[in-house]
Amino acid sequence: MKKIKNESALLKKALFIAEGYAVKRGYKAFSPNDSAKQKIESLYRLLVHDKLISPLPENKEDLASLKHRLVMWIISQLPDDHELLK
Repeated sequence: MKKIKNESALLKKALFIAEGYAVKRGYKAFSPNDSAKQKIESLYRLLVHDKLISPLPENKEDLASLKHRLVMWIISQLPDDHELLK
């Protein structure tokens, strides 16, 4: 995987947007006790289920790949002139 500029900030933005989407879909918000790994996996699976992102092959579903997929998703959602894409 190619390293993406501002990847950690983009992941944070992706989690924020995806969590808002999940709440609008009727899911209960995550608790402060939920780990980042649980959040990432849950949001990834919701976005795959709703066909907003394409699924990874089962043997490639590690944490780094899930994060990368969420980052690529948010990059496609942000406007071209967004500050995180510069």
